[in-house]
Amino acid sequence: MFKIAELLVATQGKLIQGSQKAIAKGISIDSRTINSGEAFIALKGNNFNGHCFIEEAIKKGASCIIIELGCNKPQARNTAFIEVRDTIKALGDIAGFQRKKFDLAVIAITGSNGKTTAKEMVASVLSKRFKVLKNEGTKNNHIGVPLTLLKLNSSYGAAVLELGTNHFKEIEYLARVCQPNIGIIINIGLAHLEHFHNLAGTFKEKYSLIKNLKAPHLCLLNADDVLLRKPLIRKIKQPVMLGFGIKHNTDFFASDIKLRLAHRAKEEFVSGKIEFLVNRKYKFTLDTFGYYNVYNALVAIAVGRIFGLGYSEIRSRLATFDFPQGRLDFKTRNKVNFIDDTYNSNPDSLKEALDVLQNLPTDGRKIFVMGDMLELGNREKFFHYRAGRQAAAICDILITAGKLSKVSAKAAEASGLDIKNIFTCESSQEAGDILLHKISPRQGDIVLVKGSRLMKMEEVFKP
Repeated sequence: MFKIAELLVATQGKLIQGSQKAIAKGISIDSRTINSGEAFIALKGNNFNGHCFIEEAIKKGASCIIIELGCNKPQARNTAFIEVRDTIKALGDIAGFQRKKFDLAVIAITGSNGKTTAKEMVASVLSKRFKVLKNEGTKNNHIGVPLTLLKLNSSYGAAVLELGTNHFKEIEYLARVCQPNIGIIINIGLAHLEHFHNLAGTFKEKYSLIKNLKAPHLCLLNADDVLLRKPLIRKIKQPVMLGFGIKHNTDFFASDIKLRLAHRAKEEFVSGKIEFLVNRKYKFTLDTFGYYNVYNALVAIAVGRIFGLGYSEIRSRLATFDFPQGRLDFKTRNKVNFIDDTYNSNPDSLKEALDVLQNLPTDGRKIFVMGDMLELGNREKFFHYRAGRQAAAICDILITAGKLSKVSAKAAEASGLDIKNIFTCESSQEAGDILLHKISPRQGDIVLVKGSRLMKMEEVFKP
């Protein structure tokens, strides 16, 4: 709940109608779901304009409308109007104002791969003792993060926020909005190179989180990442730096990592568990095939220990952790094993998924349905060519969806994969049709499906 006077302070806006003493019961950016008494922010972006829906918001009882300078104000006697330069920035300003009301720890997580899984793991561990606020799904941008913060109230003991970016300055902005006390960078990888250009650019953008921490200025960095290891080695006094990793001995160190498979029959695996030791003493288990999820678990273990949870408490939360959908999500259909890794794709995460496929034993075929990897800039063809060579070394059959993945198909053929086992198509729907009607997966086969979000590779699983 906000007084109109508070919204004016938060946004530095101008009240052009109504009383400062009026109340907004909440904040909404959607005229379809706004409740009576809430303030409506008319967001304006490249592909949408909330100003077109102001009258609808008024009809539903909006107590206040926040609009941009120069926009027409419809007639509404009982509605307050606030004018601002940028309504999207106003949303962030109000969220930052709300965050300042509460003395609780805010944990912000970023990285090229694994942000959502790490966020969910940390939230799961902390929820053992606290009510935890977190982003829903992957709402990690300049709209999703503020909307999450607007849900803050005195019942929460901590907030765990995933921060995403594909342009410079986005992490800095989100950090200023959420004012994190603990900052976590999982890795610096080959993602969004269209705008970051190279790993140095990606590091610069991600590390801006650490530069914008609030007291006690605590950060967790991946000690195995070449770029993130450098600030750990310097051991500066502020922020307080802790490391996690599996290659270098550090504050939270995993060793003796093993994959154990459970079988129903010789031809069919049903689940995989990763076992490992933390600091050579505490045993943990994850219900996953992916070795790289050990890094995400180390983040959750570190945060749990910072908040005073015992290793046994953390262990029990991680042992029963359900991984987010579309991240190495194991499915079995008609005795065929599918690995759904459709949430997104970039050169690093694709290699990790192929490593999982390579390590899984089977008497059947290994089939890879690959969609384009997007936002890779002028090196996109190189990365797709390299992916095709990697796939050829592991897979029996390759199906590609999209223009860029045709480069992967050519690379796979050049690397020795029989052209009879290579199929190219334009869309995920067509790839699914080829898989179902030409390849006809059978018992014992393992099918990996992966591609960038815009490729909608989940369509492959639809009948």
